[in-house]
Amino acid sequence: MSTFRRLAGETKQRAARFRAVLPIMVGICAIGTGNTILTTKVSLHLSEPSISSHVVELVLTAFPLGFLVGCLVARPLVSRLGHERTFLVIGLLAASAAGVYTLTTVATIWFCLRLLTGFAMATMFVTIESWINLYADQGNRGALFSLYMLMSSLAVLFGQLIVEAAGADSPFLFLFVLISTSSGLFCSRFAGNRWPPLPKLLSDDASSFAPARGYALRQLVRLAPVTVVSVFQAGMANMNVYTMTPIYGERVGLDAALSVSLITAFSVGGLLAQGPIGWLSDRMDRRLLLLLQGFATTCVCASIAMLEASGEGLLCALFFAYGATALTIYPVSVAYANSRLASRDIVSASGSLLLLYSMGNLLAPAVAAGLMDRVSPHALFILLGSGALSVAAAAFFSLLRRRGTDANSSLAPCEGQ
Repeated sequence: MSTFRRLAGETKQRAARFRAVLPIMVGICAIGTGNTILTTKVSLHLSEPSISSHVVELVLTAFPLGFLVGCLVARPLVSRLGHERTFLVIGLLAASAAGVYTLTTVATIWFCLRLLTGFAMATMFVTIESWINLYADQGNRGALFSLYMLMSSLAVLFGQLIVEAAGADSPFLFLFVLISTSSGLFCSRFAGNRWPPLPKLLSDDASSFAPARGYALRQLVRLAPVTVVSVFQAGMANMNVYTMTPIYGERVGLDAALSVSLITAFSVGGLLAQGPIGWLSDRMDRRLLLLLQGFATTCVCASIAMLEASGEGLLCALFFAYGATALTIYPVSVAYANSRLASRDIVSASGSLLLLYSMGNLLAPAVAAGLMDRVSPHALFILLGSGALSVAAAAFFSLLRRRGTDANSSLAPCEGQ
């Protein structure tokens, strides 16, 4: 009976935690929906033949560059303002930028706006991911992070559905961005109570942030090299599928509606896979899971690269499979790294990982656009498949060291995975 009561108490406590974070997650979904609409609308505009490749590369580089800056300044902002205030202030900045798109299509202004949007999204990502990892414990970190990724995947899906429903050329898409972003901020702040408090040990800024100050990428390389490779690859792949697919579709002769459908299929695949992958990541060695994910993603990318544009149904199915495999690599790799970190290091490590993500995001558009111009449009997926193969290789070599690593670890087996 005591065991039953203990399990019932733990279940009730976990359910209460999920209910407490639900308004925040819904807010993230709404803000992400706005960002998806904006990204798709900008990419569709850039796919027009009248726009030069230099302008395309310039505008596409702005978002990841701003993302990089956001990763660098997020931790000091969280240290000064706290998680909730940082999220709300930067969210207002993103909403303000969204409103300016309706006023002009000048490339230099769009570059500045994409720079600002990238900065805002990175800061919000660092803020919310570090907050989740501080709020979670070892038993539910994978589940909470999968819920976060589920909301992110839903956001992409909703964004694509709105674009399809309104039409790629609709003048109201930028208005939808503004409404969606503002609604997300309202929900995360006013739909529920204040954000749930972090554990007492972590609520003191002086103790939480100062020791994490020097936690750098080189330390993450030593602690979890497979995470470093996986996060960099995710930066190369995830956002760039959304930005480059309309351009890829135009190059291989697909119409704009089908390009949006491919992104929708990619998003649905990632959405449906988040729950099962999150469940698996809490119950098996995450390095083995990353090995399987990396290998499967490589195979799917190779299939897309070899498929001709005439196989539209198969192409949608492959994009669905690609989303299911590629969009789940990031949460598994981050959960693996955070399970091996001390609590005081999580905020700094989250910023470092997103900085690494932004580096991949910054490099990929220019490299992919150059390969598509000089080699073939299908070179986009050769590049993405190569990144996925590197994840599989890193996970394989990490597993080769598993016996010695596990023998020297003081963590329980489920905690070290």
